[in-house]
Amino acid sequence: MSVNLVKGQNGPLHTTDVVVSVQVGAPADVSALLVTAQGKVRSDADFVFFNQPTGPGVRLQPAGPGEPAALSVSLAQVPPGIDQIRAVITLDQAGATFGRIAPPVAVVSDARGTRLYEYRIEDLSTESIVIALELYRRQNTWKVRAVGQGYAGGFAALVTDHGVSVDESPRPAPAYTPPPPAPPAYPPSTPAYPPSTPAYPPTTPAYPPTTPMYPPTTPAYPTQPPPNYPPQPAHPPQRHTPQPAHHTPQPAYQQPAPPPQSSGEVSLSKGRRVDLSKGQRVTLRKEGGVALTRIRMGLGWDPITRGGLFGRRAVDIDLDAWVAMFAGTQLADACYYNQLVSKDGSIRHQGDNRTGEGEGDDEVITVDLTRVPAHITSLLFVVTSYEGQTFEQVTNAYCRLVDDTTGAELARYSLTGGMPFTAMAMAEVWRVGGDWKLRAIGDGFHAKHPGEAAGQLARFVTRN
Repeated sequence: MSVNLVKGQNGPLHTTDVVVSVQVGAPADVSALLVTAQGKVRSDADFVFFNQPTGPGVRLQPAGPGEPAALSVSLAQVPPGIDQIRAVITLDQAGATFGRIAPPVAVVSDARGTRLYEYRIEDLSTESIVIALELYRRQNTWKVRAVGQGYAGGFAALVTDHGVSVDESPRPAPAYTPPPPAPPAYPPSTPAYPPSTPAYPPTTPAYPPTTPMYPPTTPAYPTQPPPNYPPQPAHPPQRHTPQPAHHTPQPAYQQPAPPPQSSGEVSLSKGRRVDLSKGQRVTLRKEGGVALTRIRMGLGWDPITRGGLFGRRAVDIDLDAWVAMFAGTQLADACYYNQLVSKDGSIRHQGDNRTGEGEGDDEVITVDLTRVPAHITSLLFVVTSYEGQTFEQVTNAYCRLVDDTTGAELARYSLTGGMPFTAMAMAEVWRVGGDWKLRAIGDGFHAKHPGEAAGQLARFVTRN
């Protein structure tokens, strides 16, 4: 029968081979720090984690699908200079905390799988990392202690405190060169550093407009719909709709001016894809004047695989593609992950991709232009970053237009150069008389989901 430990309690180990496993109600990683009596590793080799799965007497033992790995420990092989083996649980998802899930449980078993000790880690709240328990030497024997110490400093800070050197590779330079900051209106006072008056951020942000269309304290969409907004579907998908965050406004980012490009309207040619540049427009008529009726907008991206000791794997980045439907400058409806079909049925979202994994389009939205109501004048294709990563952490972001009748790719707009935003207006399809036209946008702003983005979209809509 196993012994249930409480925080700070210890117990003896009468076997030299044990397994430390955890039960966590969210995606998580398990790692181990092998430290001396001073609480420090002797070298980076004493840190066992997903990129270095073995250490002196300790190795990561794969678990079943969706379960964290376990630590297999051979105490007889642990070097004499190591006094403690600390088992660490790290939540995988950005923004996840232990306070939002059931308390994790750490289990110590023998080599046959017999449970020796269990420790339910209570009283965690905002932490995303916890030192669950430790195996430690006491004279010539080994014991286990329930630790349960939450850590708020970040994973790299945790291991750095234990003497592990963090060698993050520098981020690749963006494709664009940011413009130099404007000179101050008067020379800085002495001493020159720090300046008495910062040269930036600018006192007047480039956007959004000074008078917002929607009150900032009340989200315009989806919690407070505009007049005549159709009701929500009776059974939305299970993914929750986050409440808009009350956050401190970000300093305005002065987007660099793009290189000189042709902003003239181009035509679709039979058998040849149009590569759009930012701001370029294309009439949704195929060669010969045939109007497109059903189009498919594909959006794709790839997470950046960061280098360095802790970054040799891709971080899942959950981007969401969706369409905002405008009647003039009034937001009328939207098709997104919690409403996969617009109220009129003209726009359909093919499903949510939460990682960017896989080849080709990561999210697909189809539009039947013949069914778009007459009062809808503009369809704005938007991408938001649900977990809050910026487009600096995304590569190969693009949107493409496909003739949904023939499957032919007609136009593509690729975003090059990461920008420090969590949302982007990628493209617009809007009415001009009896025709529809497409415009490549690629402008960034700050929002993590439709509720935060809604009040910032009207400035991207074409006014005929």
